[in-house]
Amino acid sequence: MSAPVVEILVIGNEVLAGAVLDTNSHWLCRELAARGARVARVTVLADEPAAIGEALLAARSRGPALILTCGGLGPTADDLTVAAIAAALGQPLGEHPLAYAMIRAFYAALYARGDVTTPEMIPPRAKMAQMPLAAEPLTNTVGAAPGVLLREGDTLIVSLPGVPAEMKDIFTHALSPRLEAAFHRQAYFERTVATDCWDESILAPAVDAVARRHPAVYVKSRAQVYGSGVADFITLAARGRDTDEVMRLLDAAEADTLAALAAVGIRAEATGAEGTAK
Repeated sequence: MSAPVVEILVIGNEVLAGAVLDTNSHWLCRELAARGARVARVTVLADEPAAIGEALLAARSRGPALILTCGGLGPTADDLTVAAIAAALGQPLGEHPLAYAMIRAFYAALYARGDVTTPEMIPPRAKMAQMPLAAEPLTNTVGAAPGVLLREGDTLIVSLPGVPAEMKDIFTHALSPRLEAAFHRQAYFERTVATDCWDESILAPAVDAVARRHPAVYVKSRAQVYGSGVADFITLAARGRDTDEVMRLLDAAEADTLAALAAVGIRAEATGAEGTAK
């Protein structure tokens, strides 16, 4: 069963300048993998409408199930993501009534708590309600800017804020139910095999042989620091129709990995597992 393909566009001059570390794409990749999806590409872009539009159209041409953008949904003049996406898709912007109501309610709550001096929908606040009228605003319970969901044929295009807490809130609560409906139901699990080897080149022949024998399992060695030393570990990951199918794949690959490492004198043990059934 093929996994739904996802592309992520990270948008922000501050990321490219090195002023902000992009943790959003890392978090999204893990969440999407746990839902049975495969992230094929992560692209980092400046806050430039032409660059955003070009990257969006290039991603759409590859036919992914989902395109996620992060950043550029706020009230300032350099928050250009939604306008750039609308222009690239040939969709006019308008004040979305549901988005406007969400933002108005957010500032009314802030005003009631004494956190802002006025509840009025001043132009920078109203700007965040500008989106294609065919879009679906996604509730943001942490900040002001709603997420934006558009359907283009078989591709979902979703814009999320760049603030990590807001991005995670929208993805977890508003977007995830829609992904479960749009994606194939799959189970995804990972296992970790720790070794006493610190030289990945010694591991490579055994790891490569296991990967060839288990094409349905992703097999990858990595180095990791443990205290004052370095040792290598191996990740085994698989997805399938249900948990039982994935466990059978991983059981076979794990046993083969331990045997292959033992044959070349490397001590190893399976130390962890994680995943979800969707």
